[in-house]
Amino acid sequence: MPTETTTAPATAPTPPVARRRGPAAAVLIAETRLFLREPGNLFWIFAFPSVLLVILGFIPAFKEAQDDLGGRRVIDLYVPISILLAMITAAVQAMPPVLTGYRERGILRRMSATPVRPSALLGAQILLHGAACLGSALLVTAVGRIAYGVALPEQLPGYLLALLLTVAAALTLGSMICSLTRTAKAATAFGTGAYLVMMFSAGVWLPVQTMPDALRRIVEITPFGAASQALEQAASGSWPGWIHLAVLALWTVVLGTAASRLFRWQ
Repeated sequence: MPTETTTAPATAPTPPVARRRGPAAAVLIAETRLFLREPGNLFWIFAFPSVLLVILGFIPAFKEAQDDLGGRRVIDLYVPISILLAMITAAVQAMPPVLTGYRERGILRRMSATPVRPSALLGAQILLHGAACLGSALLVTAVGRIAYGVALPEQLPGYLLALLLTVAAALTLGSMICSLTRTAKAATAFGTGAYLVMMFSAGVWLPVQTMPDALRRIVEITPFGAASQALEQAASGSWPGWIHLAVLALWTVVLGTAASRLFRWQ
């Protein structure tokens, strides 16, 4: 049985929402849909740090107060470390392969012929991964508090400042990797090497606070080493060290400037 079809008139008015939505907003909406369709990235950025914290909580010694830690427990130190793990994953494992994949398939080159600028795509990726990192930080904090009685950050403004600076430094690092690599495979390989180094500097295997003095001073000049110290200081009630905040800001400026100059859309 034939079915009757109707066609909208060519002069049909554009919906008000569509008229108000600019190219950048359209890219953000499209990238959000694609981002949410990647359960692997969502798990490793958003959920895995909390899973790791739960696993570490099964170690009895991690829940005992340590005199050399000022009466704190190792599990207390691993809350900010788990937060940093999400940022490292987003910066060097998740975001670079996506953007280099777009370049490799010629998507960025084709976008240059449309009203949508490639910079809108980069901004959307940074915004999405930054939001995932902040959501992961909130989840880790809640898990630490509910499951193990980890105290909430006592210096909340300083903690938030250090957190935002760390997200900025991490994502500019990811942008730098995108600038230095031309294919998704190269970005993945480069990111894997950087991932191991960043995990060590963040204290995933050995908390920065328990490292020997000489090693700790070296680690503290890296973005995630400085972030680990700043977050831990704010969590314990002190304002984050200005040197640590300056290190994060300096890395953000240097990496962001270099990435903007070296990044190629084709």
